[in-house]
Amino acid sequence: MDQNDAQLEQGMTAENPENNADNHNMASLLEKEGLGLDFPQQGEIRTGVVASISPNQILVSVGTKSEGVISGRELEAIPPEELAALEVNQEIPVYVINPEDSNGNLVLSYTRAREEVSWQKIEEMLASKDSCHSKIVGYNKGGLIVPVEGLRGFVPASQISLSRRAGMSGETPEQRWSKMVGEEIDVCVIEVDRERRRLILSERAASTETRETLKERVIEELKEGEVRNGRVTSLAEFGAFVNINGADGLVHLSEISWDRINHPSEVLKVGQDVKVKVISIDRDKKRIGLSLRQLQDDPWMDRTTRFQIGMLVEATITRLTKFGAFARLEKDLEGLIHISEISEKRIDHPKEVLKEGDTVTLRIIKIDPANHRIGLSLRRVDSQAYADLDWQSLEQVMDDLTDDEPAA
Repeated sequence: MDQNDAQLEQGMTAENPENNADNHNMASLLEKEGLGLDFPQQGEIRTGVVASISPNQILVSVGTKSEGVISGRELEAIPPEELAALEVNQEIPVYVINPEDSNGNLVLSYTRAREEVSWQKIEEMLASKDSCHSKIVGYNKGGLIVPVEGLRGFVPASQISLSRRAGMSGETPEQRWSKMVGEEIDVCVIEVDRERRRLILSERAASTETRETLKERVIEELKEGEVRNGRVTSLAEFGAFVNINGADGLVHLSEISWDRINHPSEVLKVGQDVKVKVISIDRDKKRIGLSLRQLQDDPWMDRTTRFQIGMLVEATITRLTKFGAFARLEKDLEGLIHISEISEKRIDHPKEVLKEGDTVTLRIIKIDPANHRIGLSLRRVDSQAYADLDWQSLEQVMDDLTDDEPAA
């Protein structure tokens, strides 16, 4: 509008002040007649009032002069129990599918509105971190199915409370989860994706029983020397963590097997059920030490039954170090010759007397079952201190040879 038009309009208004009153009266009349109402828009959610219910349709008043209709597939989509509970004059949320179809009807959906409202509440729960009470209705291979606000939510195994997980057992999903169906559960929303209809829940986030409090309770109950059932929860370079009634204890690499292993995965796998012995409890630091190997027969003891302190043995030098030399007595069984036991003379390094691969006669001077150590000596091979034992050994050998000779 240019300056002349503006001045002309101002003049007309000034000259005809009754026009303002007429315009105001017209607007009031239009609003009174409903022509100024805010008509529903496609995709909008409104609160309506049920006007009538019939087998083929539900009429809902949404504040306009005409009523909206829920019929066809949208009527069929309403769960039977919810449909039976609807009453005339009841307020319900409705979703506007079409403001005006080919027949001039305002087409509405009750289930889409309910779902949209549910997603809004779910997003509010995600933001507030509030928990809600529900019931476990199903499961799959990865966890539990729990409905929240009419939507199907999923609680992954990692988000199930420690106390509930402590009671589960079995290899298959049915064995692990089926007994939990029907149980009540408190959950928090931790992930929402409307497009993918993805709703992830957590019982752990809603639980007042933290990992620490649960561990404290278990530690109070445990006693050293007890044998408990547990499940491997994770593997690390230094050992394996095993869960006992909701508390993780450590099986150090050295306590997994009597055989030498480089990584726990050589013997164990995550999820494996095992029996463990409680070997240490540090209540101040809340640490539990466990052992698998102490529940197994010690093969080292079997290998050393034929050896005794003082006897002479043939061995092969396998390794030289600054403090001594290692010698193999037989497969998987070695002993140590300390540098002080190699020679009567003072030496600075075992290589002055021995080299790897040498086969030598040695005397056993120590057997330590607790630490799996055998002490050997080269310098004491001809020691007079063992003369009687050597003589007895020789006599035993002679007797064995005599027994093996054929009768004349």
